[in-house]
Amino acid sequence: MNYPVELIPDDNHTVMVTFIDFPEAVSFGEDEADALANAVDALETIISAYIADRKDVPGPSPARGRPAVSPTLLGALKLEVYRAMRARAWRKADLARAMGLNPRQIDRLLDLRHASTVAQLEQALSVCGRAVEVTSRKLEAAQTLRGR
Repeated sequence: MNYPVELIPDDNHTVMVTFIDFPEAVSFGEDEADALANAVDALETIISAYIADRKDVPGPSPARGRPAVSPTLLGALKLEVYRAMRARAWRKADLARAMGLNPRQIDRLLDLRHASTVAQLEQALSVCGRAVEVTSRKLEAAQTLRGR
Protein backbone atom coordinates (compact mmCIF):
# COMPACT_ATOMS: atom_id res chain seq x y z
CA MET A 1 0.00 0.00 0.00
CA ASN A 2 2.49 2.58 -1.27
CA TYR A 3 0.98 6.02 -1.75
CA PRO A 4 3.00 8.18 -4.17
CA VAL A 5 4.12 11.61 -3.06
CA GLU A 6 5.66 14.69 -4.62
CA LEU A 7 8.74 16.17 -2.96
CA ILE A 8 8.98 19.90 -3.54
CA PRO A 9 11.93 22.01 -2.38
CA ASP A 10 10.50 24.85 -0.31
CA ASP A 11 11.80 28.40 -0.22
CA ASN A 12 12.91 28.06 3.42
CA HIS A 13 15.35 25.20 2.76
CA THR A 14 12.90 22.45 3.70
CA VAL A 15 11.17 19.85 1.53
CA MET A 16 7.40 19.88 1.22
CA VAL A 17 5.51 16.61 0.66
CA THR A 18 2.16 16.44 -1.10
CA PHE A 19 0.10 13.34 -1.79
CA ILE A 20 -1.25 12.36 -5.19
CA ASP A 21 -4.27 10.59 -3.67
CA PHE A 22 -4.92 13.00 -0.78
CA PRO A 23 -4.56 16.58 -2.04
CA GLU A 24 -5.55 17.94 1.38
CA ALA A 25 -2.57 16.25 3.10
CA VAL A 26 0.75 18.09 3.25
CA SER A 27 3.89 17.54 5.29
CA PHE A 28 7.50 18.68 5.24
CA GLY A 29 10.97 17.84 6.48
CA GLU A 30 14.45 19.24 6.79
CA ASP A 31 15.54 17.07 3.85
CA GLU A 32 13.99 14.39 1.63
CA ALA A 33 14.52 11.57 4.13
CA ASP A 34 12.98 13.60 6.95
CA ALA A 35 10.10 14.68 4.71
CA LEU A 36 9.33 11.07 3.76
CA ALA A 37 9.46 9.97 7.40
CA ASN A 38 7.04 12.77 8.35
CA ALA A 39 4.81 11.86 5.42
CA VAL A 40 3.90 8.55 7.09
CA ASP A 41 2.33 10.46 9.98
CA ALA A 42 0.53 12.77 7.56
CA LEU A 43 -0.76 9.76 5.62
CA GLU A 44 -2.12 8.09 8.75
CA THR A 45 -3.67 11.37 9.89
CA ILE A 46 -5.58 11.84 6.64
CA ILE A 47 -6.65 8.18 6.55
CA SER A 48 -7.93 8.59 10.13
CA ALA A 49 -9.91 11.65 9.03
CA TYR A 50 -11.48 9.73 6.14
CA ILE A 51 -12.45 6.93 8.53
CA ALA A 52 -13.92 9.39 11.05
CA ASP A 53 -15.92 11.04 8.24
CA ARG A 54 -17.05 7.58 6.95
CA LYS A 55 -15.54 8.29 3.54
CA ASP A 56 -14.03 5.75 1.18
CA VAL A 57 -10.25 5.73 1.49
CA PRO A 58 -8.72 5.70 -1.99
CA GLY A 59 -6.20 3.08 -2.94
CA PRO A 60 -2.78 4.27 -4.01
CA SER A 61 -2.23 5.58 -7.51
CA PRO A 62 0.65 4.10 -9.50
CA ALA A 63 3.93 5.62 -8.29
CA ARG A 64 5.36 6.04 -11.81
CA GLY A 65 8.86 6.60 -10.48
CA ARG A 66 7.80 8.92 -7.68
CA PRO A 67 8.70 8.21 -4.07
CA ALA A 68 5.92 6.57 -2.05
CA VAL A 69 5.03 6.06 1.60
CA SER A 70 2.94 3.43 3.35
CA PRO A 71 1.00 3.44 6.57
CA THR A 72 2.54 1.46 9.41
CA LEU A 73 1.72 -2.24 9.48
CA LEU A 74 -0.86 -1.66 12.22
CA GLY A 75 -2.32 1.26 10.28
CA ALA A 76 -2.56 -0.84 7.12
CA LEU A 77 -4.38 -3.62 9.00
CA LYS A 78 -6.84 -1.13 10.49
CA LEU A 79 -7.45 0.38 7.06
CA GLU A 80 -8.19 -3.09 5.68
CA VAL A 81 -10.71 -3.71 8.48
CA TYR A 82 -12.41 -0.43 7.60
CA ARG A 83 -12.46 -1.30 3.89
CA ALA A 84 -13.86 -4.76 4.67
CA MET A 85 -16.64 -3.16 6.73
CA ARG A 86 -17.46 -0.75 3.91
CA ALA A 87 -17.50 -3.58 1.37
CA ARG A 88 -20.18 -5.31 3.48
CA ALA A 89 -22.06 -2.02 4.04
CA TRP A 90 -21.48 -2.50 7.79
CA ARG A 91 -21.44 0.21 10.38
CA LYS A 92 -19.31 0.04 13.52
CA ALA A 93 -22.31 -1.37 15.39
CA ASP A 94 -22.55 -4.24 12.89
CA LEU A 95 -18.89 -5.13 13.36
CA ALA A 96 -19.26 -4.87 17.14
CA ARG A 97 -22.21 -7.26 17.06
CA ALA A 98 -20.38 -9.73 14.81
CA MET A 99 -17.34 -9.70 17.10
CA GLY A 100 -19.32 -9.66 20.35
CA LEU A 101 -17.74 -6.37 21.40
CA ASN A 102 -18.84 -3.00 22.69
CA PRO A 103 -19.04 -0.36 19.91
CA ARG A 104 -16.42 1.72 21.77
CA GLN A 105 -13.97 -1.13 21.27
CA ILE A 106 -14.58 -0.86 17.52
CA ASP A 107 -13.75 2.86 17.70
CA ARG A 108 -10.36 1.92 19.15
CA LEU A 109 -9.95 -0.91 16.66
CA LEU A 110 -10.28 1.59 13.79
CA ASP A 111 -8.20 4.32 15.48
CA LEU A 112 -4.83 4.35 13.71
CA ARG A 113 -3.23 5.84 16.85
CA HIS A 114 -4.50 3.10 19.20
CA ALA A 115 -2.31 0.03 19.73
CA SER A 116 -4.78 -2.74 18.90
CA THR A 117 -3.52 -6.30 18.76
CA VAL A 118 -2.99 -8.16 15.53
CA ALA A 119 -5.28 -10.90 16.89
CA GLN A 120 -8.14 -8.38 17.24
CA LEU A 121 -7.60 -7.13 13.71
CA GLU A 122 -7.43 -10.68 12.33
CA GLN A 123 -10.71 -11.47 14.09
CA ALA A 124 -12.34 -8.33 12.67
CA LEU A 125 -11.21 -9.22 9.16
CA SER A 126 -12.37 -12.80 9.64
CA VAL A 127 -15.93 -11.81 10.63
CA CYS A 128 -15.94 -9.59 7.51
CA GLY A 129 -15.01 -12.62 5.41
CA ARG A 130 -11.39 -11.60 4.89
CA ALA A 131 -8.00 -13.02 5.81
CA VAL A 132 -4.63 -11.39 6.38
CA GLU A 133 -1.68 -12.06 4.09
CA VAL A 134 1.77 -10.70 4.81
CA THR A 135 4.45 -10.21 2.19
CA SER A 136 7.81 -8.54 2.33
CA ARG A 137 9.87 -6.81 -0.32
CA LYS A 138 13.43 -5.75 -0.68
CA LEU A 139 14.00 -2.16 0.44
CA GLU A 140 15.54 0.38 -1.85
CA ALA A 141 18.85 1.85 -0.67
CA ALA A 142 17.24 5.17 0.35
CA GLN A 143 14.66 3.33 2.47
CA THR A 144 17.35 1.28 4.20
CA LEU A 145 19.22 4.45 5.16
CA ARG A 146 16.06 5.93 6.67
CA GLY A 147 15.40 2.80 8.70
CA ARG A 148 12.09 2.23 6.95
